[in-house]
Amino acid sequence: MSLELNYKVFGEGEPVIILHGLFGMLDNWQTFAKKLAEDYMVYIIDHRDHGKSPHTDTFNYPVLAEDLQQFMEANWIHEARLIGHSMGGKTVMQFAAEYEDMVKQLVVVDIAPVSYKPGHNEIFEALLSVDIDYVNGRSDVEATLSNYISDVGVRLFLMKNLQRKKEGGYRWKMNLELLHKEYEHIIANVSKATVETNTLFVRGEKSKYIVEEGEAAIAEYYTNAEVKTVKGAGHWIHAEQPDILLEMVKTFFQE
Repeated sequence: MSLELNYKVFGEGEPVIILHGLFGMLDNWQTFAKKLAEDYMVYIIDHRDHGKSPHTDTFNYPVLAEDLQQFMEANWIHEARLIGHSMGGKTVMQFAAEYEDMVKQLVVVDIAPVSYKPGHNEIFEALLSVDIDYVNGRSDVEATLSNYISDVGVRLFLMKNLQRKKEGGYRWKMNLELLHKEYEHIIANVSKATVETNTLFVRGEKSKYIVEEGEAAIAEYYTNAEVKTVKGAGHWIHAEQPDILLEMVKTFFQE
């Protein structure tokens, strides 16, 4: 039985599907999606256990790829251009490895087909330190997070997951406990398979997610890929340099 993933759709034309990263949600990509929707029908989706999509008890890339396949079938999308950032990038890579005939073009934003060392331990510690059942307001949460995370932007990004409950109090939109438990699967590699689909890897100049090992893996498994660097951007390219990324994607889609 397929999950009813939360999504929004903009524009008309050939379909493009955008997938967000860990702790994110479709809203992170909404401004970008609306601009791209001038030329395409653009779907932005909440991964399972994120945003407004259902909470589950399983989280790994084969399952996320299956979610995407079932979403496309349910929406009568036989082939689409896919864009994925970070964890979403690994999802679309896994999808291309398993369902390549459903992928017209692939854009992977600041992630490579390799496994990564744990890099979110501090964030998990910060989030898990929030006693969500006893939060009185957003300021309580930010005060707790600030004990662990100095970057205001990161704190505000994480706090987008904070939702007021109808009966009072707050909850996390994301399935925090499951994501913490399954973290080893989130930083793991995707299925190793040769992908012939026309693929664009975009990395931020200040980011370290696509370096020598990642470049070698891209060259080994993606036979029709190019890697482009966005100057002045870190990992959050769509937030830091949205216009440059948009122009890159539009040009690539016209190839």
